[in-house]
Order: sequence, then structure tokens, then C-alpha cells
Amino acid sequence: MKLFTRVTYGLLLILFTLSFGDTYAQTNLTVNGRVIDASTSVPIAGATVHLVGGSTATSTNVDGQFTLANVPSNSKLRITFVGYNSQEVIAKSGEMTISLQASSTALEGIVVIGYGAVKRKDVTTAISSVSLDDMEERPIVNANQAIQGKAAGVSVTQPNGKPGGETSIRIRGTTSFNGSNAPLYVVDDVPVDNINFLAPSDIADIQIMKDASSAAIYGSRAANGVVLITTKRGKTNNPKINFNALATHNRVTSVLDPLNTAQYKDLMDEIGIISLPDNLTDQTNWFDETFQNGVTQDYQVAISDGTERLKYYLSGGYVNDKGIINTAFYKRYNFRANIENKVRDWLTVNANVSYADYNGNDIISGTGSNRGGVVLATINTPTYAPIWDAFNAGQYYNDFYGLNLTSPIENMARTAKNKNRENRILAAGSGTIHILPELNFKTSIAFDRRNTLSTTFLDPLSTSWGRNQYGEASDTRAMNTVMTFDNVLTYNKDFGKHNVLVMGGTSWSDSKYMNSWINGSHFRSDQIETLNAANKISWTGTGTGASDWAVLSYFSRLAYNYDSKYLITVNMRADGSSRLHPNHRWAGFPSFSAAWRPSAEDFMKDVTWVNDLKIRGGWGKTANQSGIHDYSYLQRYNITRVPWFEEGKENSVVTISPANLRTKDLSWETTTQTGVGLDFTGFDNRVTVNLDYYYKLTTGLLTTVNIPGAGQLNSITRNEGEMSNRGFEVNINTDNLRGPLTWKSTFNISFNKNKLEKLATQAFYPDAKTVDYVNDYAVRNSPGNPMGTFYGYIAEGVNPETGDMNYRDINGDGRISSSDRTIIGDPNPKFTYGFNNSLSYKGFNLNIFIQGSQGNDIFNASRMDTEGMYDGKNQSTRVLQRWRVPGQVTEVPKAGYNMLNSTYFIEDGSYLRLKNISLSYNIKGAVLSRIGVNKLQPFVSASNLLTLTKYTGIDPEVNQWGGYGGVQGVDWGTYPQSKALVLGVSVEF
Repeated sequence: MKLFTRVTYGLLLILFTLSFGDTYAQTNLTVNGRVIDASTSVPIAGATVHLVGGSTATSTNVDGQFTLANVPSNSKLRITFVGYNSQEVIAKSGEMTISLQASSTALEGIVVIGYGAVKRKDVTTAISSVSLDDMEERPIVNANQAIQGKAAGVSVTQPNGKPGGETSIRIRGTTSFNGSNAPLYVVDDVPVDNINFLAPSDIADIQIMKDASSAAIYGSRAANGVVLITTKRGKTNNPKINFNALATHNRVTSVLDPLNTAQYKDLMDEIGIISLPDNLTDQTNWFDETFQNGVTQDYQVAISDGTERLKYYLSGGYVNDKGIINTAFYKRYNFRANIENKVRDWLTVNANVSYADYNGNDIISGTGSNRGGVVLATINTPTYAPIWDAFNAGQYYNDFYGLNLTSPIENMARTAKNKNRENRILAAGSGTIHILPELNFKTSIAFDRRNTLSTTFLDPLSTSWGRNQYGEASDTRAMNTVMTFDNVLTYNKDFGKHNVLVMGGTSWSDSKYMNSWINGSHFRSDQIETLNAANKISWTGTGTGASDWAVLSYFSRLAYNYDSKYLITVNMRADGSSRLHPNHRWAGFPSFSAAWRPSAEDFMKDVTWVNDLKIRGGWGKTANQSGIHDYSYLQRYNITRVPWFEEGKENSVVTISPANLRTKDLSWETTTQTGVGLDFTGFDNRVTVNLDYYYKLTTGLLTTVNIPGAGQLNSITRNEGEMSNRGFEVNINTDNLRGPLTWKSTFNISFNKNKLEKLATQAFYPDAKTVDYVNDYAVRNSPGNPMGTFYGYIAEGVNPETGDMNYRDINGDGRISSSDRTIIGDPNPKFTYGFNNSLSYKGFNLNIFIQGSQGNDIFNASRMDTEGMYDGKNQSTRVLQRWRVPGQVTEVPKAGYNMLNSTYFIEDGSYLRLKNISLSYNIKGAVLSRIGVNKLQPFVSASNLLTLTKYTGIDPEVNQWGGYGGVQGVDWGTYPQSKALVLGVSVEF
């Protein structure tokens, strides 16, 4: 909190000084000028001329002339007119002539696609562009957070609130069971598995390829869609120095109240597990001791410039995200250099280098408090307990009268000295030879190296687990290097109204991975945390490993365009993977898409309110191999060490045993997708509507099949089953107001229905076992139902006479048994949506972003530990409503009731969230102009300010299983989200 306050005061002092100086140092001008068309020199009447960052504005007359008084010297004027690109010029005394270029409109804008780019109006597939306008004013640590709610058909959730901004992203639903459901990321033409290394402020453009007809060009890596990211570049004769700084004040979104000591004793007397003395009093508020006010600092600086021959962009930054739980944090240092050099008229070379070093620490979550779970321990720890043991110095209190309880502070201490560090360098270089104006050859090579280091240390004194282990530590290291080599030849030629594009290329990727691990215990004290101070080094928990894989690909594209009216695109890719048997290694991934623009036909020329209308459709095939081992088709073996220190075994060697059942016919997990869409732009380009319908079918799901009675090797990896997704997407952009007051809105909504169609061998797959007391799976994935379906009993209320929970007898046999379990909930939302509004007036900018989900269920497993009343844990205050006497009518059963996985713990997870609201102001003045400041924009924003939901847990945007496709929407002691108040400034020199 002190740091946040110091940063706040510092920023306010700078702004006050600059603003105060402006009041006394301005020299005002009267500017006269004329605005003309750059091509025809015809005067433009009605153009708006206004002072950037000020309130002064005027319009041109019929002769294109204007006069603007009280303009500070060296300030900027912005000239805008419908149908023309806006322009900024430096205000000067005397007559000014300003030429505006006719706007190509958004339809003429360039959209990046796989191995190329096209005009937006010529796109034949489903591609979403993500607006980045408000990104600098939001506390975004992970670039995926910028996508949330901004693109139809793209579901981005933060399954927890841990520092670092972990996200789970789905493009058009879940497509894989055991494999990854994350999209392929392509950063500056280089495929990567995640974008944790990428500073959001370095991003210039994000395009999301949602359908297979667009993504098939990436073949076996694109079953879950593709996110294309272009980073910033230098611009010709446009030198810039940008500095952005923000600080946030974070706090937990909601609070759960535990029983006080008297209420807890009353509950324990009912359960009868222990007998507590009468003189206990409240000593510790565990929620307050665990949760703090977190602080995030984010500083980014960038320098860019360019000439006709050489352009460069350099950036660096630092992020420090201190979590709302004391021991959790995330830090990142990031550096980037993008250079483009036109060496000759026939040769252009590019170099892109990024380096990131990030490290952090986590807490134990997704488990009960007696196993180290921090969040649940804030409720489960009795309030009579102090933090420290008064009779054993340096030890956390654990005298819970024989109960197996640990406080959240002790559970935090178990991981307080753990560190997870990764540094990553991504270096890519390319050369483009312009053989002919219409023929280009591009060759590129990329080097992606990641080094990870995870260390743990638990002292032998302070915690009960540490004392049990006499202290323990570990050191785990890994290095992964991926090389990618691409060669692409592109021919693009206009023949009158005909355009033909032919592209062909090859891609080769090679990955080499190695790791090592060592574990030790029996430390003398907490003074030395490295493993050289451990008396016992684990002889079974120490070793090294290595693996590699490679993919070779051939791809091509043929596109035909007649007058931007009739468009056809055909893609083909063939991939060969070392992970699969040579007989099944190669597969082809074709796609086809076409579009027709009725708005370009003669019969629509008189329909003036339609600027563009396009109907499109496509089909394609992609694949996924991420869920299988690097040597999945080979026979693998386990290595078991023989205890050489035992008598007679001094010279023994390791033993080996089969590790898997070999799958020679293992093949690709393949997704086929068909879609149709409509794009409309009208009303003077003020309204844009995109509609899409799609159907996806995934076959050959990569799963691990259990084989009963098969002995020690009782499972095998197989292509097993099919899964479908079908959905409808709507995206609407509107330009509501133009002029001094501008108002733009973006709304998107996505409907998706997921279904596991069939399984070939196993009838169903259970998953998500939570509390030991119930000892049953909460999820069953079975044919005919969506993925992640909750499975259990139907609770029918508390029996007023016995206090037990009544469960429905599904099979009618007169008793409750496992045969009475059924589908009890669906974690998949019926639809998700986002609504963004941007308003600007006289230098003020207001952005309001609303995001939400509707129709999804949450299995609140946390309530089983905070309301279950099955052992000696403290409970939430909701159990004060529990049944106590016969005849009592209540929704909460008695202490020690017959708890099962049931609808009692299924809750509506729908929510509407004010995700972000930000206000900024562009300060302009003579003082700033004299010192070369082009932009000074302070801003304040708030994230997760308001959430409307019926969910009773801490936060409805939750999934303890993260991005795993088989389990969704389970809350079990998950690290909660936080509200953030943000203060920052953006400066451009």
C-alpha cells in the first residue's frame, strides 16, 4: 500500500507541475488554413479541425477554409472528415494548406493470414480482429487478457486470480479430451506454444483464425484455431519515444465469514469428534491474515524510427505483480528489437529478437486445508488459534486438540521459499527476395530457447510437514530448444479485374528437450537453502531426461479474385510427425473457402445505405497431436534403481519394465469444420455486422483407455471417439457519434453447443475427485453429453424429521445407491458476450468494457469443506442455518449428514462483469511542446469493479483444473480474482 501511495503521489506531482507551467507559459496563435483533397486539390467543406488535447475546434467552409484562434504554439491540430484519413499537423502562424488522403476504409485494411496478408474485404474465412485501443489503460500482464470479451467465438477465462494472469482460451469450444485445447500462437510468423514472454504493449495487431478453412494452412497444429500476433515496427520519418507506467491497488473481490469460537464449539459438540474447553476466545481473523492488498507495477518504454531503407523498434519493460495472498508474486523483465532493412530494391531483411525473464511463486490450491490448501484454510482454521506456538519458538500453532488441521499461514509457509523461473529468447531472421514485382521468395529461420528453473525449500522447524520431513528441498531444471525453418514462394498478379495468388512453401520444426531433477531432505536449519546442506539426497528422486520431436510440412495456397466480387481460396498442407508410426506419420489437411460480394453487383449500386455486403462459406480439416508422448508409438520402459547400498547389491544395475502398451496404429486427432458467414457494413461505414454459423467434428480423439484385467499395464493411448461443436456468433461494431464528441461501440455474443458424440472402447471417463470424505468423481464424460458434465445425485431438500439430505431414487429400488447417480450440471455456458464503449470529448477518453457468461454451472466443491460438517474443520456461517431439531424446515442439513456429490453443490455460474472502466485525458500545452512531449496522457481505471452473479463462492470465473478439456467449472479452494484500481500515465516524445 505504501508503494502504491508513493507512485500515486509522484505521478500527481509531475502532472501538476506540467499543468501549472502551462498556465503561465503559453503563447497562443491564430491559425488560418485550407483543407483540400490530396488527389484532386478540391476544397473539402465541413472538415473538422480541432486542437489535440484541447477544447478548441472549428469546421471548414464551402471553400475548405478555416480559422482557429487561441492555439498554443507548436501544438498539434487534428483534421478529420468522413471518407478521408485523419491527419495531425503542427500549428503554425500564417496560411496553412492541409491535404487529406481519401480513406480506404476498414474494408481496404490489411488482414494478416497464414503466410500472407489480404484486404479485409477480400477475406473469405472467419477471422476476428481484436481491438487494442484500451489495452495500455488496463492492468494486463498476459496478452491473452486483452482478447477476453473482444472476439465472438473466442472464450477467454482466468481460471484463477494468481499473479501472472493465467488464462484458458477456447476458440469455438472444446475440441480435445487429453490433448491441448489452446490455440496455436504465431508471433511475427513464428509458431509458439504460449505468449507468456510477450509484453502486451509490444503488440500492434491480433487476428484470430477461427475456422478450419483459414487455419488449415497450419495443419496439424491448428485444430484449436490460430492467434496471429504482429508486434510493433518502426515507421518512416516518425521518431518516437513512448513510456507507459501504471500502478494498481488490488484486493479480493468478496469475503466468506467463518464461525466464531463459540459457534465452532457448538458445532463440534454436535458432531462429537472432540470436546473443546469452555474458555476459548477468538484470537485470529485468518482471512485478514491471509489476504492483503496486492500491488502491480508495470513500466514499459519503446523507441522507434525509420527511413525508406531502415526501420527499427526497440522496447524494454518490467512487471512486478504482488498477489493478494502474501507469498504469491510474479515478476517479468522483457526486451525486444525489431529491425527491417531494405538492403537493395530486390532484397529486404528482417530481424526480430525478444528476451523475457520471468519468475514467480504460487500457493497450494485445489485441495483441502489439511493437505496444504491455503484458501480453504482461511475458513477451516478455528479462530481461537493463534498464528505462532507460544511454547515452541519459531513453530506455527498446531494444537487443535488432536485434529489434523493447519492454518493458512502455515500452509503459505510451505511454499513461501519456492521459486519458478523461466527465461526465454526468441530470435527470428528472414530475407525476402523480390524476384519480380509480383513474385517474392521469403526464407526465415527462428530459434526459440526456454530455460526453466524450479526450486523449493521447506525448513525443518516452522511447519508440521517440514518437521516430519526434517526439512526438504528440490531443484528441477529444463531446457527446450525449437528451431523453425520456413521457405515461401508467393506469386500475386492482377490481370485487369482478375487477381491470382499462388503460394507454396515448406516448414521444418525440430524440438530438443532435456531436464534434470534432484530432491533432498534432513536439513540442519533454515540457514542454508541449497541442496548441499541436505543430509539425504533421494536416490529415487534424482535423475535426468531428454526427448525430441520434429515436424516436416509442405503447404500451398491458390486464390482467385474477380473484381473483389467473386473470391475463391484453396489451401493444402501435408504434415509428417515423428511422434507417430511411420505408416501413419503423414496426413493432408485441405481447406476451401469462397465469398460473394453482392454489394459490388450493379443491381445494388443504388442501395446507398449498404457500403459492403459479403456472403462467405468454407470447409477445412486440421489436426492435433499435443496430447501424446514424443515417442508414443514406440515401446517404452520404466527404469527402476536397485538399492546398491544394501548388502550383496553393491554392483547391481538398474532393472527395466514395460511402461506402456504399444500403439502402432496411433494416428492424428482430426477436426473437420464447415462454416458460413455474412459480413455487412453500412450507413456511411458506421455499422458493421458479422454473422457466423459453424459445425466442428473432431474424430480420432487421443485418449488413454483403461483395460480391465490387463495387469500392471492397464491402459493404452488410442484414437478413441468423436466430439462435436456447433455454434453461432454475432459481432457488431457501431460508430454512434462523430465530431467533437465521438462514441464507438463493439458488441459480440457467441453461442456454442459441445457434445461428446461417441467413445469406441470405454463407456465413460470419470474425473475430478475432490474431498476424501465423499471419495467419488464429480465429472463423467460420456457419449451424448457435453464435456465436463457434472455427475452425481439429485438433492431434494432436507428431511425435516431426520435432518439428512433427501436424494432422488432414480431407479426406484427403494434405496439410494450409486445406481441413482445422473447428470446434474453442465459447466459449458449457453453463450458468452462482451460489450465495449469508447467515448472521446475534448481530450477526455472514457472506455467501459462489460463481459459475461450465461447458462454455465459451477460445482462448488469448496462448500463441501466449508459446509460439509463431517469432521473438525471450522465452517462458514451458512451452517448456522443447519437442521437441529425434528420438524425444523431449512435448506442446510444437520451436522454429520449423508454428504454426496449432488445438485446441492451445483450453482448457477452466470455473471455479468464490469471488466474495466478507464478515464484518460490528453494534456497539451506550450511547455510540453517546447520539451518535445507530443503526448501526456494520465489515466485512471478500475478492473473487476462490479460483478452481478448468483454464485455464492468468492468469484464465478473459476476452474481449478485450468485449461484441461475434461474438467471445467470446478471451484475447490481456488485462488480468487481481485478488484484493481489503476493509476498510470502514457507519455510520447
